[in-house]
Amino acid sequence: MEFFRIKRDIPFMRHALVFNIISLITFVLAVFFLATKGLHLSIEFTGGTLVEVGYTQPPDLDQIRKRLEADGFTDSQVINFGSARDVLIRVPLKAGEETAKVSERVHASLQAVGGEPQIKRVEFVGPQVGKELAEDGAMALMLVVIGIVVYLAFRFEWRFAVSAIIANLHDVVIILGFFAFFQWEFSLPVLAAVLAVLGYSVNESVVVFDRVRETFKKQRGLTTPEVINHAITSTISRTIITHGSTQMMVTSMLIFGGPALHYFALALTIGILFGIYSSVLVASPLVMWLGVTREQFVKPKKEKPAGMTEDGACV
Repeated sequence: MEFFRIKRDIPFMRHALVFNIISLITFVLAVFFLATKGLHLSIEFTGGTLVEVGYTQPPDLDQIRKRLEADGFTDSQVINFGSARDVLIRVPLKAGEETAKVSERVHASLQAVGGEPQIKRVEFVGPQVGKELAEDGAMALMLVVIGIVVYLAFRFEWRFAVSAIIANLHDVVIILGFFAFFQWEFSLPVLAAVLAVLGYSVNESVVVFDRVRETFKKQRGLTTPEVINHAITSTISRTIITHGSTQMMVTSMLIFGGPALHYFALALTIGILFGIYSSVLVASPLVMWLGVTREQFVKPKKEKPAGMTEDGACV
């Protein structure tokens, strides 16, 4: 389905060098912020105390957050858990503080807010568990990257695989760079969003690459930049429909999802925007510069020996 069709191909590859210089600068800045500021990790990675609280009536979460912050529980998380009457509170780990005392202080803060809070569960997440989660997350990211490279290498050709993975890692690093620069909390949902962006970006790259291969096979006489320009231009309508629909859903989570989904939706928003940019204006120029040609997709016709008919019979 297409909302519109562009009759003349847009010369994207004419400005490929400019686009990639912008991407390189953005990438370097993201790496710089990651190296200097680092990520603001949530208690899933650093350790802390989980307190599950039940209420007879749905409480005001904003008042609970303000009260906890006023009582010294900075960077704590307050979200609904299961129902509007159940609340899950995450308190970061502090050196020399016992879990029992933390839960007592949290309970005192909740009582000050009102609403008859009842502590249902108190759990301690140690830094060792957080370290294991960080290692498992890094392993998951690496396996996704390897899977994408192998898939694209078999589906297309090694030039496409290299270009796509560079573009997709570009998206991931930029997302992490935003979180490092603004010191937004990096949690397990955000990690899930990063992994989702990898798959989402590679899908856009596959669509463009598939159209490049199709154009090479169907249209003769076009140069490689012209083929790539045609492939990108012919998929613009599909890109707007797909990414626009996805972004509407993500925006609704960003606006109405509350603190529990805020950074998850924010990471997806950054990933979707840069995913479009990288798939079209980073991966495609890299394919061109790596030397993709029509001959890599179109097999030359075998000449028939003299005295042979079309069906291979001897005359």
